[in-house]
Amino acid sequence: MRIISGKFKGRVLSSFQADHIRPTTDRVKESLFNKWMGYTEEARVLDLFSGTGNLGLEALSRGAIHVDFVDINVKSVNILKKNIEMLKLGAKEYAIYKQDVLTYLKKYQGEPYNLILIDPPFTEKMAHDVMTALDGSACFNENTLIAIESVKKERIDDAYSNLYRYDFNDYGDKVLSFFAKKAQN
Repeated sequence: MRIISGKFKGRVLSSFQADHIRPTTDRVKESLFNKWMGYTEEARVLDLFSGTGNLGLEALSRGAIHVDFVDINVKSVNILKKNIEMLKLGAKEYAIYKQDVLTYLKKYQGEPYNLILIDPPFTEKMAHDVMTALDGSACFNENTLIAIESVKKERIDDAYSNLYRYDFNDYGDKVLSFFAKKAQN
């Protein structure tokens, strides 16, 4: 696992042994950030189910000013902290919330994020539940872009009350879906 581009390009992230983590592959990560080229600069980012921090750290490397990492798993948070330490990030560049993602989305009261990265555990098949919770959250507005990785066979709708899927990439066993807020009539 490595940072693909930006100020940390080529830096290798901490190796780990954890059955619950399935890091986003370089191919998927590169596709995601190529699609969002120009949007990461100065962005406030939310990395849900952050695991090792692979996606959020890539966003910081590409010019994001701050990432909120959310993960409830202690092993994941410890790996994330090692990666943050290795990259020598400043305290203003990130925050870690050791919390359940659905609870975080429900209780969130802050400013909307520019980018939201979501990579739920592949064993849980919870992409639809996460999108439903996000749909009712204050985490996004009309300028927010959302990407969620899901297993091909799990449920994820093309639209929710406030969100619609504007694009997706199929990677065989997984799908990377891109969402944005629906226009208000």
